[in-house]
Amino acid sequence: MAELKERLLQILDEKGSFDTLTLAAELGVFHQKVVGGVKSLQIEENVINAEALSKKGWELTDEGKEVAKEGSHEARVFHAIPEGGIAQDELMKAFATAKIGFSKAMSSGWLEIKKGEGKPLVRRKVESIDDTVQPVLKRIEAMSFDEVSDKDKQEFKKRKLINEVAMTYYHVTKGSNFTTQLNKQETDLTAEMIASGSWKGVPFKGYNFNALGAPPPCGHLHPLLKVRAEFRQIFLEMGFTEMHTNNYIESSFWNFDALFQPQQHPARDAHDTFFVSEPANCLVLPDDYVKKVGEMHSHGGHGSQGYSYDWKLDEAKKNILRTHTTAVSARMLYRLAQEKPFKPAKYFSIDRVFRNEALDATHLAEFHQIEGVIADRNLTLGHLIGMLYAFFKKLGIHKLRFKPAYNPYTEPSMEVFSYHEGLKKWVEIGNSGVFRPEMLLPMGLPEDVRVIAWGLSLERPTMIKYGIDNIRELVGHKINLKVVYDNPICRLETD
Repeated sequence: MAELKERLLQILDEKGSFDTLTLAAELGVFHQKVVGGVKSLQIEENVINAEALSKKGWELTDEGKEVAKEGSHEARVFHAIPEGGIAQDELMKAFATAKIGFSKAMSSGWLEIKKGEGKPLVRRKVESIDDTVQPVLKRIEAMSFDEVSDKDKQEFKKRKLINEVAMTYYHVTKGSNFTTQLNKQETDLTAEMIASGSWKGVPFKGYNFNALGAPPPCGHLHPLLKVRAEFRQIFLEMGFTEMHTNNYIESSFWNFDALFQPQQHPARDAHDTFFVSEPANCLVLPDDYVKKVGEMHSHGGHGSQGYSYDWKLDEAKKNILRTHTTAVSARMLYRLAQEKPFKPAKYFSIDRVFRNEALDATHLAEFHQIEGVIADRNLTLGHLIGMLYAFFKKLGIHKLRFKPAYNPYTEPSMEVFSYHEGLKKWVEIGNSGVFRPEMLLPMGLPEDVRVIAWGLSLERPTMIKYGIDNIRELVGHKINLKVVYDNPICRLETD
């Protein structure tokens, strides 16, 4: 290690700076060896400055390491065949991955099979071969990624010889006390030094009483949780009560039927909703309320014609992964309706919902929904617009537009748009509406009570806040943990 440290200091003295990945490739040594030398130099006070960086790279799997050491499966199969040939079943026993190597060697045209009266005989079809896999894997092992073509990377990834990983490396520059000659300073005064008097001629490392202790290993908040905390604080400041949203599995009744969404609605199909196979049906529903909901769907009431179809309880009992947190709002409003006399209420929720959607850069099968609900007497569309201005003003958003929209359970309904200064255009930021009487009256709420509501996703503002353009880099197995560690505390530009 001492030799490596001296060499690194000499290189730094000559170049002024270097990064560990490039240097490891130039020196022909493993990257971790160079990193070890840099970390050892970091112990010396201000001799070097090392900034940790991250980028995508490649590493060998266990199978890939074996190939880099022993040769490709197909090359090993070829060299395992004697001049006169070998029985196919014996060849398959030569080593664990012989079957894979045999298939690759055959497709490369290296081997041929002679069938006769006995067992099939495998013989060499060419005199010699060039194993192109092993040297390429050795380049990857040495971190020389630029010397490997994208085609080879994808091929070896498909063969499970390599994995794509987020690699941490260091950019190294000279420190304020940079020197190429390291004098080891003692850190402990021992009994032997005192007895022999050798301590008089030994340099000791000075105490730094201003140094901070080593940070303890700890967890870090995910960017989504940081933004969620800000939204939650805004709702609480506005006097809202948080709803309990810990039931990811919901019955179709609360998720759809209670919201006056017909049972033949496309959103209730399997290609939009995840149905639960076990348990497939819920066991407990409020009987009187269920009857009123079914009657409203089938025959209407209170001036509504309903949907004029045969509403089925079996369909309403099917368990699903909830598609929106409005199912929780329906439960809370039903509970509110049972309290006499009626008291105005303001609720909010921020939690996960699930939809059977195709995955792409902006869509996942699960995401978070932010929802606000206000129940009071004689609320109007004007109250909803005023509340939306007040809510988004808290987020630092002042320019709003509203566009008429359709939702099965709100009328009127509006999409909310905001002017994006960076994009120089209006972008949709949420949805809103007034819950329909067909949804509220079966619950038992008074006829003059109106409920206004709005919702938006948590992922979109988080991606904008932290400059993430692919949602799969925010949630899932591809997330870079260093991003989670390094991201600052969320501070929304609130008013």
